[in-house]
Amino acid sequence: MKKALAFDIGGTKIYSTIIDETGNVIGEIDKFSTPKTLDKIKQILKEQISKYENKVDAIAIATAGAVNNDNTSVIGSTGNLPKGYSSIDFQGLSTKRVFLENDANAAAWAEYKIGASRGTNVSVMLTLGTGVGGGIIINDRMLKGKSGAAGEMHFKMYPDKRRKCTCGSWDCFEIYASGTALKLDAEEALHDKNVTTYDVIDGAKKGNKKMVDILERWQNDIIVGIKGLTNLFDPDCIVLSGSMAQFVDIKHVEQEVNSDIVTTPTSIRLATAGNYSGMIGAALMALKG
Repeated sequence: MKKALAFDIGGTKIYSTIIDETGNVIGEIDKFSTPKTLDKIKQILKEQISKYENKVDAIAIATAGAVNNDNTSVIGSTGNLPKGYSSIDFQGLSTKRVFLENDANAAAWAEYKIGASRGTNVSVMLTLGTGVGGGIIINDRMLKGKSGAAGEMHFKMYPDKRRKCTCGSWDCFEIYASGTALKLDAEEALHDKNVTTYDVIDGAKKGNKKMVDILERWQNDIIVGIKGLTNLFDPDCIVLSGSMAQFVDIKHVEQEVNSDIVTTPTSIRLATAGNYSGMIGAALMALKG
């Protein structure tokens, strides 16, 4: 059975393990804090590859940032990785095939092959965390766009410059649907810069009306974005993953979305592929090609 050495490179952590062609994690999960310099990131990758290279058929990397359509290099990194991250020569790290994919795309593929969207023809996955990631799969193919950057959830929610997004633009879906967005909602409602997302969640669970209203405002913005995505892609389902997805009322969102779209009804589902879905999806893609 084929195996891949898989990595998940994010702004705070780097994970690594061995995954087989059916999506099973068969190695120990190695975890590193993401270094602040390119040289130290490359050092971690080189050491892990040197350790496991002769045991696997490919190297699979799920990474923050957009990845080109050849799945060989990063074409646009994020602000939480060192400057110049996209200049890393990933292909030079191993004599085996090195396959790269955006982490949200990779996670979406894992959901499609072994998780919540398995058996569908068209699916959209949203990763709701500190930011928002996305992946769109149509008829067994990842929608990559002309350069590889498709699926980034930075479409406009409002036209009048209410909030500046982390990407530098104004009023992107991410700045209304993320964990960061929930904190901003709370700050604006309570006029308190020290309030946290945990305060909102705990307060809402205890029935605090202000916190319930803040959580509903955040969820309503998610609903608005999902309605647009549903009208654009007519998906079988939209899968919600990430640390913030657990705070979404899935049934309510599904009802609201389906009550106000021009396409046939869609299904809203929680992700099931697990915390290592990025590595799993990257490995499955690397081993099929």
